Amino acid sequence: MSQAIKAMVRRVRAANASAMTGTGTNAYVLGQGQVAVIDPGPDDPAQLAAIFAALAPGEEVTAILVTHAHLDHSALAPKLAQITGAKVYAYGKAEDGRSATMQALAAAGLAGGGEGIDHGFAPDVTLTDGDHLMVGALCVEAIHTPGHMGGHLCFACEEHLFSGDHAMGWATSLVSPPDGDMGAYMRSLDRLLQRRWQQMLPGHGDTVPDPAARLTELVRHRRTREAEVLAALARAPGTAALLAQRIYTTTPAALLPAASRNVLAHLIDLSDRNMAIPEGPITAATQFSAH
Repeated sequence: MSQAIKAMVRRVRAANASAMTGTGTNAYVLGQGQVAVIDPGPDDPAQLAAIFAALAPGEEVTAILVTHAHLDHSALAPKLAQITGAKVYAYGKAEDGRSATMQALAAAGLAGGGEGIDHGFAPDVTLTDGDHLMVGALCVEAIHTPGHMGGHLCFACEEHLFSGDHAMGWATSLVSPPDGDMGAYMRSLDRLLQRRWQQMLPGHGDTVPDPAARLTELVRHRRTREAEVLAALARAPGTAALLAQRIYTTTPAALLPAASRNVLAHLIDLSDRNMAIPEGPITAATQFSAH
C-alpha cells in the first residue's frame, strides 16, 4: 500500500516565502474521502481557500495534525477546525515538551529568537510519542521529535515521514533556545535514522526522496558545526553572537541573528556535557569559554 499512499498526499504551499521559510510553508492533505490536513499553515484566507481547493468533491477533513506551534504551521488550525468540525491534534501548547534544562533557562529569562511562536495554540487532542490515529483507512503514527521545539511531532504513515521543521532538504532547522534544544534535536535525528523511510515530506521545500541520506547529512552537519564552535572557543572566549561571526563568515548579515541562536543551542548543549563553561547564568549574551 506504500506506493498507493503517494497518490493520497497533496501538498498545499503557503504564499509566505522568505529567507526563513524557503519557498513557503507546506500543508499536506493526506488520504482520500476522509482526509487529514497536516500543518494547515499561516492564518491567511488564500491558504485556507487553497486547502479547500485541493479537496476532491465530497471529501471531508476529519483531522488537523500540527507538528509544532509556530505561526506559519499552526495559526490556520483553529479556523479550519471551526469550518470543518475536525479536531486539532498536536503534542500540546507552544511551551510543552521542553526539557528541564530549557524550562529552567526560560524561567531565568532566556527568551526565544522571534521565530513566530503561536502562544495561543491549544490542540483539542494531545498526542504522545507512539500514539496512532486513523484517517479513513490510513493509520498515522505520532513520533515525538523535540529539538526545533520541545513539542515537535513528526507523523508517519507507513514508510512516509511528514517531518515538519525537524528535517528538511532545502536547509537545516533553526534550533533556538529555550524552545529549541540541540541535545534533544540530535537524539531525535538519531531516532529517525533507526527506521527505513521511503520519502520525507518536510514543512518547507520539496519532498526528500532519500531520507536516510539526508538525515545522515544533517547529523554530520551538526557535528561539524559543534567542532567549529569548540575550535572557536579554543581560540578565545566569546558570546554566541561573537562566535557566530567567527564561524559563519560567508553568511549574510540578515541571517546572523538566527545563526547566533543556533550557536547558543550548541553552547548550552556543550555546557550540559561539560565541554564549555558559561561565565555566569546563561542568557543570549553570556560569554562562554573552553573547558
